[in-house]
Formats: sequence, C-alpha cells, structure tokens
Amino acid sequence: MAPAERTVDVVISEVGTRDGLQNVDTIMATDAKKAWIAAEAAAGVPEIEVGSFVPARLLPQLADTAEVVAFARTLPDLSVAVLAPNLHGVRAALDSGAHRISVPLSVSETHSLANVRRSHARMFEEIAAMVAAIAEQPADARPAFEVSLSTAFGCTLEGPVSEDRVVEMAERAIALGADEVGLSDTTGYGNPAQVKRLTRRIHAAVGTERLTGIHLHNTRGQGLANVMAALDAGLTTIDSSLGGLGGCPFAPGASGNIVTEDLVFLLEAMGLCTGIDVERLLLVRADVQAALPDETLYGFVADAGLPKGFAYAPARHRRSA
Repeated sequence: MAPAERTVDVVISEVGTRDGLQNVDTIMATDAKKAWIAAEAAAGVPEIEVGSFVPARLLPQLADTAEVVAFARTLPDLSVAVLAPNLHGVRAALDSGAHRISVPLSVSETHSLANVRRSHARMFEEIAAMVAAIAEQPADARPAFEVSLSTAFGCTLEGPVSEDRVVEMAERAIALGADEVGLSDTTGYGNPAQVKRLTRRIHAAVGTERLTGIHLHNTRGQGLANVMAALDAGLTTIDSSLGGLGGCPFAPGASGNIVTEDLVFLLEAMGLCTGIDVERLLLVRADVQAALPDETLYGFVADAGLPKGFAYAPARHRRSA
C-alpha cells in the first residue's frame, strides 16, 4: 500500500535515480544510490522513481533496482516509483513491492520500436497483460499503474506527432485498465501552448483524475515555462531530476530534465507548497556530484543561491529536520 498523501500544492517526483542515471556513463554504487534516496526523502521529496526493471545488459546502471526498491520501501512516507517497459519488468516490479509502476508508451511508433522494441499493437497487448498481472495482487497491495505517453509533443525520429493520436492512445490505455496516463516530453519539443492544449484535451477525454502528472525536458530551455502551463491546465505532479541529470538514450539530442532544485525554488517562491527544503536539497546535490565526479550537474539556484529573505510557502505537512 502506498504512503498516505500529504497536503501539498504540487507533488514533485524525483526521477534522477532512474532517468538521470540511465544516461550517464558512471555506474553509481548501490550504497551511494541509497544515500541519495534517503537524503532526498529527508529533505521532503514525496516521491522518487528509484530505478527501472530492464535487463542489466541494456542498462547496467540500473541492475540493482530490486535492492534499491527494498531499501526505499523502508523510508517513511516515501512513494517508491519504478519504470517497467514490459510484462516481465512489471512482474519484477510487483515482486519488489514498488508503490507505483510506470510503463512508457511512445506515441511515435518509430520511437517505440527503438526504445522498447515493440509496435503499438504489441504494446497495447502488453498493457492489457500488465493490468491483469496487477489485478492478481491483493487489493490492498496493488501499486498505482500509469501509462506514460512518451514523445507526446514530437519525436526526433519521426517528427511531428498528431495530438489526435495522443488523445486516442490515452483513451485506449484507460480503457484497458490503467489507473492513469502521464504526458512526457521525451524529446524536449514541447511548448506551453501545446502543454495546455493537450492536457485539456486528455482531461476532456478521460477525466482530470486520470491525468495528473507530466514529465518535461529542458532541452531547448522551455522546461519551467512548460511547468507553468501544466499548472495552469490543472496538473499537480511534476517530474524533475536533481542537477538536471537525464534524458532518453533513444531520442538524440533530448538530454536534460528539469532541475529539481530550480523547480522547488520556483514553486515555493510563488507560494505553492512542495514540502521540500531547498537548502537540504542543495546538500544532496553536493553528495551526488561527489559520487558522480565526471558528470555535469546543471541548475541556477545551485550557482546563485537563494535570495535574501526567501520564505517557503506554508508548510502544512513539511517534515521536521
């Protein structure tokens, strides 16, 4: 059973330990990953995507995901999320006890074939099988199951992506039994007008409760602008990565997640509670940089610091230090 929800205005889901690490050459030690996750949880991060259940030969950086999930499950109030690209991965995620499972469904079929080696028809068959596997679990132990609509805003391999197709695939995923869908700007093509328009169309098609989150890249500098558009359109969960680590290995030129530290500062400065302590997050950043000395971390808050007199939004459920 997932941890009880906390009362915050915006949920930030940290993806650096999955999306970030899958794109760096360094294989981070398992103990360093655990320290990273524990420190972010202590800083108030409510949800962390801790890894992905993919073959170790493809992503050796994430070969220890089951062990990392087991550790993360011991941290109080932390929602432990994982990515699983196929039925085998979902079964492994179920065995691990993850609270949340996300499966990538590329709206671009070319990207789907490159990323998970499956056509759209095969992916929908897999999603139906995943839903059935989850339904076999005791009702109080079933993880939340999200179908993430990758390349929803455009594809480096295929070019423009039809918004009608995005909406149709969202409807089909929900019809097959997914709890919700998510929007993902895998390639960093999205702009605020697209984000608003597509969010509202999917809300109209499947309901606001079926689309609450978005995964944005800052490849072309639109990341935080797209966050604002997402919030205006009613989304309440934003993915981000410490130091902006990450991207998609099968989307050339699409590196660069939104920087968690900058996102927290933006939201808190606007009076939106995230429950996250930015100063403690910057200390986590320093530890991660030490564990990944050859990797570049990005972000403006880390360079400039917090402004004098900076105040957090009302912290209704902020954890004590």
